[in-house]
Amino acid sequence: MKDQRKVLGEERRELLLQLLKEKGEPITGSELASITNVSRQVIVGDITLLKAKGEPIIATSQGYMLLIQGGPHTTIVERIIASYHPPERTEEELNLLVDHGITVKDVKIEHPVYGDLTASVMVSNRKEVVQFMKKIKSTKASYLSELTGGIHLHTISAATNEKLDEAVEALKRANFWIE
Repeated sequence: MKDQRKVLGEERRELLLQLLKEKGEPITGSELASITNVSRQVIVGDITLLKAKGEPIIATSQGYMLLIQGGPHTTIVERIIASYHPPERTEEELNLLVDHGITVKDVKIEHPVYGDLTASVMVSNRKEVVQFMKKIKSTKASYLSELTGGIHLHTISAATNEKLDEAVEALKRANFWIE
């Protein structure tokens, strides 16, 4: 990679958009940095500039991705649900949802000082749940829900309302659901 030239400025940002469109799944900042022969921090700045221009890029625990109509993470039907559980049941909750064909888009809490805090989750299958959990453990990060005693919201999406309804019923049976 040392012999490769750096991709500069606007050309690099156009390349980043092209890569995100073509891949259709998350790409890490480190991967993008390697492809363009710049630092990860330069990529972070580029992504910020692209978002400021209105590009629908999100940062997930697996990397950056572009939300495109018709793409694999396109929202068809969406709902916000309230959930409660201790940190050690996070993986169980996420697996229960993805096993019902649900994409867990984010987690939200209401913080007494900062107000609403939202973090991207973007998991749609067990493999992505495993990656998400590994990242939490390897970084020793806290769950947002720990700030609220386990109470949190999720934005979930699926192909149909029926799938969302089935997932909600499963959450109720597993004692995750808050009315």
